Amino acid sequence: MFLNFTKGVDDTLTAWGNTMALIGYARVSTDEQTTAAQMDALRAAGCTEVFEEKASGASRARPELARALARIGRGDTLVIWKLDRLGRSLSHLLEVIEDLRDRGSHFRCLTSPIDTASPHGTLVLQMLGAVAEYERSLIRERTRAGLKAAKARGRVGGNPKLKRGDKAAARRLADRQRQLYLLDLTRTAEEWLPTVRRLRPVRSWAAVTRAVNAKLPPARHWTVERLRRAVRTFVAEGLAERMLLDKVPSVRGDDRLMVLVAGIARANPKLSLRAIGAQLEAMRETTPRGGRTWAAGSVKSLLDRARAQGLLTVSPPPVSASEPSDLPSNP
Repeated sequence: MFLNFTKGVDDTLTAWGNTMALIGYARVSTDEQTTAAQMDALRAAGCTEVFEEKASGASRARPELARALARIGRGDTLVIWKLDRLGRSLSHLLEVIEDLRDRGSHFRCLTSPIDTASPHGTLVLQMLGAVAEYERSLIRERTRAGLKAAKARGRVGGNPKLKRGDKAAARRLADRQRQLYLLDLTRTAEEWLPTVRRLRPVRSWAAVTRAVNAKLPPARHWTVERLRRAVRTFVAEGLAERMLLDKVPSVRGDDRLMVLVAGIARANPKLSLRAIGAQLEAMRETTPRGGRTWAAGSVKSLLDRARAQGLLTVSPPPVSASEPSDLPSNP
């Protein structure tokens, strides 16, 4: 991605300009406020995309922040104008930055000396982390003291507003839980979303789940229902395509491979016959004759059938003489 760096971009980012993207995030608390100043500063810093949010700082319901985090890939940088535009608290701010670091991404604030791509910025971040840990220690100490005092007075713990059936309190709690869940999904999206996009809706959810789990250690395996819920959440937030939730096409057993190969070809029309065969082998799909090694001719035969039935509109690449087929030859 080409970045148009202008005044205000430091030497470090200029050196990386051809290999990383700057993704901006702007937020105001009310509809009456405007993000114009933030947007101008972010664009001047070289941000190629800016996600704009209107939400209270006390709220974790930040759909645009979730979209920004999902957009950022390894090596990219999330850029904000001021620290209070991102986190509702220091702990929340550090939680987001830690998530970016775990994914190989970076964070930069235009008005504070924080840039996790530089040693100085990392040092400042570590100092903030120490302050946050001190704050958490104080909160834990005060909470324990408050609970002890309440117990001595005979009071029972719990949220009194929820106990009274306060609908606003219940909505705030639900929004917070939903945002935490969405943030957790964005952390792992690179592990499951590409496979889902490649296989759905041609393959069943059980088959897609097996394909996702094949690349993960057992401790991080998905269940079918968990994966479906994750995809439904991403679709609802506009982070994934709605067609991923479509039903598996109803086909005869002998047409399953044809539909599967057609789906792979549609997902990436530039794939060669060899590359499609390699994907089928990685998915442990056997050839029409029961073999485990896919020849280019076998792939082409299935693509020709798919094209004849209207599943593909682009002709498959030709098979060279050096690429044998595992299909039986006609006498």
